[in-house]
Amino acid sequence: MLPDMASIALEHVSKTFPALGGGGSARGVTLAVDDVSLTIPSGSLFFLLGPSGCGKTTLLRMIAGFALPTAGRILFGEKDMSQVPPHKRDTGMVFQSYALWPHMTVEENVAFGLTVRKIKGVERAQRIEEALTLVQMQTYKDRRPSQLSGGQQQRVALARALAIRPTCLLLDEPLSNLDAKLRLEMRSEIRRIVKSAGITAIYVTHDQKEALSMADGIAVINKGRLEQVGTPAELYRQPATRFVADFIGESNFLPGTVESVSSTTLLVKTPAGPMMVAVRRGGVPAAPGMAVSLAIRPEAVLLGEGGGVGGGVMMNRLRGRRVSSTYLGEIAEHLVALPGLEKPIKLFEINPRPAALAVETPEVTLQIAAENVVIVASDPASK
Repeated sequence: MLPDMASIALEHVSKTFPALGGGGSARGVTLAVDDVSLTIPSGSLFFLLGPSGCGKTTLLRMIAGFALPTAGRILFGEKDMSQVPPHKRDTGMVFQSYALWPHMTVEENVAFGLTVRKIKGVERAQRIEEALTLVQMQTYKDRRPSQLSGGQQQRVALARALAIRPTCLLLDEPLSNLDAKLRLEMRSEIRRIVKSAGITAIYVTHDQKEALSMADGIAVINKGRLEQVGTPAELYRQPATRFVADFIGESNFLPGTVESVSSTTLLVKTPAGPMMVAVRRGGVPAAPGMAVSLAIRPEAVLLGEGGGVGGGVMMNRLRGRRVSSTYLGEIAEHLVALPGLEKPIKLFEINPRPAALAVETPEVTLQIAAENVVIVASDPASK
């Protein structure tokens, strides 16, 4: 039996902590979360993504009930849970450290939440079996945590949270203690488990690849404020702010001034030359004379003329001087200096030709499709 799924809504949620001065005395407040509003659809695997100290874990703790908001409301469906204690919120928590009892077997660890809820007999046994089957750990039920690998311990922690059949599963950087190879394997496993359980899940991480590869939706947090919410593809291809463009993947930035605007295209004057930018729905509003910043992904820059581009694609062409090329196997990384820019721009060439790595002829032409140039706003958190 699957739990009833619930959407989670945050309405103007803020959290402050006393700022300690010398001697440990309180001196003012520290704003950890600043007026965050977002809705997490029921049944989705939703990520809170941002750098260390940005407030994402504080948000998760408020959803769990371990911390109370200073302002705003937290809703599970239509019910206001802002002041409800953790044990009455019907959430399951998976911690970074796994938090398994070392003296208990796998089965006893999974049963822990059921024991607290006084669930006994046939139902207790059925829930344990369902949870262990879901995480593919039923054959390990008699082992202790010390006899398990890191990935297996993480599966047990997931099973323990799922056994209570929560309406919402909360995951606080659950893969950070695993090695790189195991993290990759567990990404798809956690998504499979969450989707098979039919549950709303909120996952905190600072790992961009983890979020892009697993999430249905992502909220990017910076300095306690919400920068942008969207699907992985939306955030990567249409970042709204310079912070998002720089934090998720890599971006080159060109300063410019808008010269003209049409229904399909903006013309932007930059130090490196004029740039056409395709108008996109939901993009940053721009008007003639407005100073803007253009974001361009390194893989969107083509080295040399041609390249098989056609079909009416609007193409920008810039002349520059290649200053270095680095062979990385499946790609080559080129740095190209453009007129008027202090920093060379980076581009990635997929399946590079050996001849393309020679820098004997440094003068090159770069091609960038107008649809791959994005106007980004200044960051809300920096205002």
